[in-house]
Amino acid sequence: MEQYEPDRLSPVQQAAIRRSFRNGRAALSRRSLLRASAGGALAVGGLGALSACGIPPAGNTEGGVSAEDHSAEEKSVNFSNWTEYMDIDDSGRRHPTLEAFTKRTGIKVKYTEDINDNTEFFGKIKPQLAARQDTGRDIIVLTDWLAARLIRLGWVQKLDASNLPHAFANVASSYRTPDWDPGRAYSYPWQGIATVIAYNKKALDGVEVTTLSDLLDNPKLKGRVGLLTEMRDTMGMTLLDMDKDPRSFSADDYDAALARLQKSVDKGQIRRFTGNDYTSDLTKGDLAACVAWAGDVVQLQADNPDIGFVIPDSGYMLSSDNMLIPNKARHKTNAERLIDYYFEPQPAAQLAAYINFVCPVDGVEEELAKLDEDAANNPLILPDKAMQAKSRAFRSLSSEEETAFEGKFAKLTGA
Repeated sequence: MEQYEPDRLSPVQQAAIRRSFRNGRAALSRRSLLRASAGGALAVGGLGALSACGIPPAGNTEGGVSAEDHSAEEKSVNFSNWTEYMDIDDSGRRHPTLEAFTKRTGIKVKYTEDINDNTEFFGKIKPQLAARQDTGRDIIVLTDWLAARLIRLGWVQKLDASNLPHAFANVASSYRTPDWDPGRAYSYPWQGIATVIAYNKKALDGVEVTTLSDLLDNPKLKGRVGLLTEMRDTMGMTLLDMDKDPRSFSADDYDAALARLQKSVDKGQIRRFTGNDYTSDLTKGDLAACVAWAGDVVQLQADNPDIGFVIPDSGYMLSSDNMLIPNKARHKTNAERLIDYYFEPQPAAQLAAYINFVCPVDGVEEELAKLDEDAANNPLILPDKAMQAKSRAFRSLSSEEETAFEGKFAKLTGA
């Protein structure tokens, strides 16, 4: 088990974090905001505070530390999530799926939107977790890299499969066996985050875009191409374009992909590297095509018929935000029942119809079609089997790799 040690962040890791806060997936942008990704960001926000609070920095981890489960006598569950990541009724005050869960089970849900980015939230909960104390939360939602870190630290509880029959049966194959939690022993996905190629048909003016190579090499698109500041997304898509698997690439593969991008930067092909702010440039036509997040594309298409997307034959990047139960949570069984509830087709469809992210639940097509036929037919929300087969995840990185890869990527982007 990984020991919790306050590793010093390198300057490049700190720069990656600042980029993410300014304009990456940590930047707020409606429901399409998506999440800080720099693994080194874990140490920001006060790793040193562990010592300042008298909490030993290492040798203080223990896997699956549960409190006495009070689920039977305390019919409640405390759920911490990202902002605008839950269905809301027309009044803007009620969450229909949560209310339906309470009506069925008698379990009241205290739902709190207190996660704005992974790093900031980690700073809130790490002192209690390191000290083996209750965080006051029964479910937390974290992006892959941070979920992986908490599992390695032993700070989340192993799930009881007997309480998760729907989750086990219905989790989509793309999410079933991440390398950081094989078999989903400690986590289940809340929503998926797909990275694709988006374009403005009017701005393309007849230029065909089907691959990342088209963006990087076609002189007709010079100065009108956008790439993301998120290293895993941009580098993952580049590796795929070069027929390398992001799940198992080598350092040499990474360097070759970086050199490929550098050539495009040097010849002025790339307009800029962006976070969510690419949406404005794409809508206006300043960007003809770019690497983009599917949640943004769904929203943009609702307002602009010229916006389209491409899933390259080489594949696309897929990550997820994940539900976990932290150590010492008081209501573990209740939490597992709520996790399992969101893998039933009806509530999963209701959630997908509202938030428009990639649904990680199989078997929701019929229910979603009843609510929103367009959403049910949108592969960015419900990928078909062919699209699912093209999804790839970026493999877990060691701290040394994180430092090296982020440093090289920062040099490329000029950050």
